[in-house]
Amino acid sequence: MVPSVWLQSNGMKFSANLGFLWNDLPLPLAIEKAAASGFDAVEFHWPYDYRASDVASALSQAGISAIGINAPCGDLHKGDFGTAAIVGREAETRNAVDLALDYAAEIGCLNVHLLAGKANEDEAANSVFVENLNHACERAKQVAGASILIEPINTIDVPGYFLNRTAQAAEILELVQAQNLKIMFDCYHVARMGGTVIDEFKSVIDHVGHVQFAGVPERAEPDRGIVD
Repeated sequence: MVPSVWLQSNGMKFSANLGFLWNDLPLPLAIEKAAASGFDAVEFHWPYDYRASDVASALSQAGISAIGINAPCGDLHKGDFGTAAIVGREAETRNAVDLALDYAAEIGCLNVHLLAGKANEDEAANSVFVENLNHACERAKQVAGASILIEPINTIDVPGYFLNRTAQAAEILELVQAQNLKIMFDCYHVARMGGTVIDEFKSVIDHVGHVQFAGVPERAEPDRGIVD
């Protein structure tokens, strides 16, 4: 997996996704490697095996920022990939949001990705997803500047994933109506679902909080595959 990228007013900055890069190293060492390699920031999948204070210290020593973490996503070994759109798991989802936002605040990270999980695209799942996002966005207001991210994820790699299309994510944003809810736009997932990356990006650009990219279909460096 190659870097993620986010935009600031002074230009383009690059973030190393440590869920893919240097993931054979302890997290503090991976942070050090990312900084030494010239990245401007890092992001994590699930850093919770490490104390937030230790991660904060590693970030400070490396002189690099953290810009994103995933909220806990249930039990990966049992097939979970998030719980936010699963009816009956609301309490678990909200506990995950609280844990992630507390962790993010301690390491100075302002983006938390809340994974929808595997669920049928029906009214019940849509309703519980919106309710959980409302809770997450309200809770995020307690962390100055914090945003909640949702990401359409392709159903080839994650069969049954509830949130899988850019237009669907835009519809969710309309229902939630929270200024701190943004789309994490992953060019790889969009292309894997057969979308035209540039057109779909333009359609939601005002609602994008973070961009990720990788080669398609290998999900490796972006200098190969079907997406330039």
